[in-house]
Amino acid sequence: MELHFTKTNGPADEAIEQLIKKIGGVYHPEIVREMILAALKAGQEGVNRADLKFMNATLKEMRFTVKVFSPYRHVKKITVFGSARTRPEEPTYQMARLFGKRLVQGGYMVITGGGPGIMQAVNEGAGPENSFGVNIRLPFEQKPNPVLEGNPRHIMYKYFFNRKVAFIKEANAIVLFPGGFGTLDEAMETLTLLQTGKRDPLPLILVDEPGGSYWSQWLKFFKKELLDHGYISDTDFDLFERVESADDALAKIDHFYRRYHSMRFVGEKLVIRLTSAIDPQRVMELNERFPDILLPRGSLTLSGPLPAESDEPEIAHLPRLVVDFSRQDFGRLRNLIDVINNG
Repeated sequence: MELHFTKTNGPADEAIEQLIKKIGGVYHPEIVREMILAALKAGQEGVNRADLKFMNATLKEMRFTVKVFSPYRHVKKITVFGSARTRPEEPTYQMARLFGKRLVQGGYMVITGGGPGIMQAVNEGAGPENSFGVNIRLPFEQKPNPVLEGNPRHIMYKYFFNRKVAFIKEANAIVLFPGGFGTLDEAMETLTLLQTGKRDPLPLILVDEPGGSYWSQWLKFFKKELLDHGYISDTDFDLFERVESADDALAKIDHFYRRYHSMRFVGEKLVIRLTSAIDPQRVMELNERFPDILLPRGSLTLSGPLPAESDEPEIAHLPRLVVDFSRQDFGRLRNLIDVINNG
């Protein structure tokens, strides 16, 4: 029997519907139905056992990720990357521990890779009750650090890509201390997602020790080799910020959420949700300052929630700024958010 995602499968659709009803308590059954059909179609398509095991493990890991993080959706979480080899006596270790402490004092929770070095330092500062560990099975550096050992918010992944999804999807900000290939991988992954709009804007902060050269050298490389050759744009440098202290890193995160709450695309319109209203005169100024990010004859306007946002009643009270955004320069969109927060 050839299966389709449309409801044209006759008895198969009826069987799936009956299964969902018999299990009970299934939220969004229309989506669950398609997940079941995808699994059945994969089983029909002659893929080998290894491919099916790959799909199965991926789904299980992502389901468990959502289960662990869902109870904490109301708390902002900061993902912190850095070397697993940084020793406790090094300045960056002490900075990372202080940063974890400052984050908790600011009302945030932390997400790390759950291992030693910078990860352990941040978890030590935040404490186990405010920490998530997103770990990976490796032949080395794979054990949870002492802060996270036995913690129900510690997850061990088989696949790096699932782990990376958790790191970025669940974060309200991403902070990078100096590190090796893994740290740089996460830095480039996050920058790519922000630059292309595949991740909503968020603070991306590069932390050097005072007078340190780790990230400053990378910025020189970006300017000389990427910007000068036209591989990136000037505004891509607005997607991230470099600091030299834990307090400055926290201040950057706090400022980003001073007025900005969240955003959502509704059709061709970008809806920016705000924690406080903007003066209409200020909106006129924004239209004059940011015409380059708008569609032809587009504008920025104040609004309440749009009808399509009715599935988020918990934030229906927030004022909105609706933007006819061209989706071509997310660095400039970050500029807009910064100006909104400054007002």
